[in-house]
Amino acid sequence: MHPPIGIDLGTTNSLICVWQNGQSTLIPNAIGKVVTPSVVSIDEDNSILVGHAALSRLTTHPSRSAAAFKRFLGSSKVFTLGDQKFTPTELSALVLKSLKADAEAFLKQEIRDVVISVPAYFNDEQRKQTRFAAELAGLNAVRLINEPTAASMAYGLHEEQSGNTLVFDLGGGTFDVTVLEYAMPIIEVHASAGDNYLGGEDFTHEIVKACLSEWQLKQEDIPVDDYARLLDLAEQLKCKLSGEQMHNLTWFWQDKQWQFSLNEVRAKSIWLPLLNRLRAPVEQALSDARLKANELEHIVLVGGSSQLGVVRELVTKLFGKLPYRHINPTTIVAQGAAVQAACRLRDADVEEVILTDVCPYTLGIASCSNNINGLFSPIIERNTVVPTSKVKTFYTSGPQQKSIMLSIYQGENPLVENNVLIDQFEVPLTPMEKIQGIDVRFSYDLNGLLEVDVVLLETGALHGKVIDHSPIGLTDKQKQESHDRLAAIKIHPRDEMPNRTLLARLERAWAQALGDERLLIQSYIEAFLEVLEQQNQEEIEKIRSEIEKDLNELNR
Repeated sequence: MHPPIGIDLGTTNSLICVWQNGQSTLIPNAIGKVVTPSVVSIDEDNSILVGHAALSRLTTHPSRSAAAFKRFLGSSKVFTLGDQKFTPTELSALVLKSLKADAEAFLKQEIRDVVISVPAYFNDEQRKQTRFAAELAGLNAVRLINEPTAASMAYGLHEEQSGNTLVFDLGGGTFDVTVLEYAMPIIEVHASAGDNYLGGEDFTHEIVKACLSEWQLKQEDIPVDDYARLLDLAEQLKCKLSGEQMHNLTWFWQDKQWQFSLNEVRAKSIWLPLLNRLRAPVEQALSDARLKANELEHIVLVGGSSQLGVVRELVTKLFGKLPYRHINPTTIVAQGAAVQAACRLRDADVEEVILTDVCPYTLGIASCSNNINGLFSPIIERNTVVPTSKVKTFYTSGPQQKSIMLSIYQGENPLVENNVLIDQFEVPLTPMEKIQGIDVRFSYDLNGLLEVDVVLLETGALHGKVIDHSPIGLTDKQKQESHDRLAAIKIHPRDEMPNRTLLARLERAWAQALGDERLLIQSYIEAFLEVLEQQNQEEIEKIRSEIEKDLNELNR
């Protein structure tokens, strides 16, 4: 039997979880941590590092490292690492491949079928790219589950709650809000809303902008390596904020010490535009669910960025009650994905849980009316319960028409130019002396993937198209090239990762230190390199443990 596996493929961090012995168990990576940073770096010998080692190199080798690439799934953006180029999908595949190796080492068996979580507001193309990333990693994504829905499954099973609940999911790169109702064993999603370009990364970048503004510096004048160090310091500063206590950021550049002070009060003013952006999806989700804030029994925080003090304060004010925080918001999505995997395999402990979900956005086609082109005609309204199949009748613009171009969009704007184009295809017509009727049917499944059927009413001809589950614009040849390129890449062996991670961490610490502290870190590097040369595993583990302990003390 293949074990039920759930994966949270996050913008900032990723986790993998297995359902066993009646509970979800988080799987540790090669250095014993359950959280793996979603960062990829290419070493000087052109081998790939993933996770904590890559995260440290993001500061010391920014031109050879990449992070937050999940944000660009479904786009044409290409990341250059050293002399190699990668798509966001290929980088995501490398993270998934690392998680797969960790799970197989932990379970001592091969894994294949997995449930992967995605932001509720991911569009059709982004979901297809997630599936393709899994395929490139040697995995089969048997189900994509919306992140807030996954969290709600873990929370519902753990607490056996009832009543209306709002899941507030603020991750590193995306923001989702889901309103649902527990009537165990049924979990019914009523509404979802979100923002795919709002997350913890944006809060960090706003701190950097404030620093540069105070120092009267321009980003374009700062070399990439120095800017990467500043970004890293801003992230550390963000994570330290608590109450009115001031914390300092000290950045060394051009033989000068630049300082910036911040507490939660000042951070709140810097982040005010971002905090205001959090309100709109909350209001939309409540409106679509036909609920008022005071009708919610529970508020569940999900995602590491939801733990920022100013965010918790905003949530408390919006809903008039303290949010639920007993389950770790960083791990709850992975745990929920594992619950869904167990449901799919009809595990005895969870087979009674019944989950409904919704299509979080409106889907429709481009149309014209009264000679006005580019209008958006909805077929499936946002927050319709899925799976669903809806049909709507349209008409040709005139007689003797030979074909129509069916353009499919996602969005909430009456004009298609302001919505997201999902796909388009041409439907041939038999020219007639009259206007023809056309039925367009959309079928939307639990994975958030869309199928389109077109019926010509005059002839009965069916020209429907299943929108391919493979990424738009990629031929079989291009997909095979991605497979071949990743297969040829040398990935650091898993058993070497603890050593490589410590070296990367030491390099990062050295880059941020000065004076005596830098000399001390240099001595650690030399001592560790010397013991690595001797290839005595017992000695390596001993000195590695000692250096990690000393580094932790330095960072306090």
